Amino acid sequence: MLVTLGFLMVAVFMFLILTKRATPVVGLTLVPVAFGLLAGAGLGIGDMITDGIKSLAPTAALLFFAIIFFGIMIDVGLFDPLVKFILRLVRDDPMRLVVGTAVLAMVVSLDGDGSTTFIIVTSAMLPLYLKLGVSPVVLTVVAGLANATMNIIPWGGPTVRAASALGLSPSDVFVPMVPSLVVGLIMVLGFSVHLGIMERRRIGTLVLTSERILERVGNGGTSSAGTPRTGGADNADDTGDTGRFIDGLDPKRDTLRPKLLWFNAALTTILLVVLVMDVLPIPVLFMIASSIALAVNFPAVKDQGEAIARHSSSIVSVVAMVLAAAVLTGVFQGTGMVEAMAEWLLQVIPDAMGSHLAVITGVLSIPLTFFMTNDAFYFGVLPVLSETAAQYGIEPVEMARASITGQAVHMQSPLVPAILLLVTLAGVSLADHHKKVLWRAGLISITMLVVGVALGQIPF
Repeated sequence: MLVTLGFLMVAVFMFLILTKRATPVVGLTLVPVAFGLLAGAGLGIGDMITDGIKSLAPTAALLFFAIIFFGIMIDVGLFDPLVKFILRLVRDDPMRLVVGTAVLAMVVSLDGDGSTTFIIVTSAMLPLYLKLGVSPVVLTVVAGLANATMNIIPWGGPTVRAASALGLSPSDVFVPMVPSLVVGLIMVLGFSVHLGIMERRRIGTLVLTSERILERVGNGGTSSAGTPRTGGADNADDTGDTGRFIDGLDPKRDTLRPKLLWFNAALTTILLVVLVMDVLPIPVLFMIASSIALAVNFPAVKDQGEAIARHSSSIVSVVAMVLAAAVLTGVFQGTGMVEAMAEWLLQVIPDAMGSHLAVITGVLSIPLTFFMTNDAFYFGVLPVLSETAAQYGIEPVEMARASITGQAVHMQSPLVPAILLLVTLAGVSLADHHKKVLWRAGLISITMLVVGVALGQIPF
């Protein structure tokens, strides 16, 4: 019964989200509660949900203060010079902007933290998307794919989990998979070029007038930079009910602090350096940095309150989704649905397919890591699969390599706080993001698995 309820819960949730019959917060809360009660959780469902909230509370705190910090940095003009520089490089070509987004996301993803990557990429690139009238969904798709593909780096999480669960060295798991990673990144760039070309055709030509105001000519007329037309049915559903992080860069906004540019740049640099050094918990770092930024840039208490309020819609949206995701996680694990579904999958695999368990594991990692946390998959499911595979002569390290190929899809899951942050900052609905990103992410995961098999790193 738990298996049936587990799959039904996932199906109902995805149906409600993709058809926009419920917001992610409502779907992530009511659907698990209903199915948890059907599974016999009773009043114990409260403890399950509380456990889930406890596990994600630090993440909620991180996102809360990270949005405040980078919101302030945008308000005071820290990223204005960067935006202007990138705009000169992009010129009149949306495709360059989209490809640049992918490259930037890949580079920043080297720190192994998705939330930091999405905050930096969105802060730097979203103003340009809004100025040029490029769909913010393109930004979330490209940034999401780039970060997800890079997620298999040893310090990113899944590789370490897979290695730890099977008692292996992370380098033994990761290094042979570098060719698969390279191919995956090339696919991300290919998708970026394609999306950029489609946006170029939809938007028309972009030019800079003598007054340095960005205007669009053709395909719907001319509009100023302050009010870009996103026109057409193709863009009608690009933004959802989440609050958009920023609305472009007004060169005359009252919040600019040009005299504090170097201080804010130094504060941001120090924050990112200390973050990479991992000397303090990330939520604590952002709490301290946000307080310093508020106190220095907005000394008056009233101005500090207004600075926080300007980004309140983004804060509420993303924190609410994280806490709602904790409901789904808590019910999934508390009722035993995760374990039951994993055991059922093992039972339905025919004995004749035993010698192909590595490939099967790679394929299963795509849906399983989308609907469960990495901890649940790598510490709960992978050891069972690996023990079974050993009977057919498949080494644990080979199983570990196969298991990390599904990360391109995993990172798009509503259970991943970072992706909730990304769509919130960009003002994009999760449904619109999923419609464009899931099939691309699935193709990348399958291709990385195929490359691993072709090169002999994963046995067929």
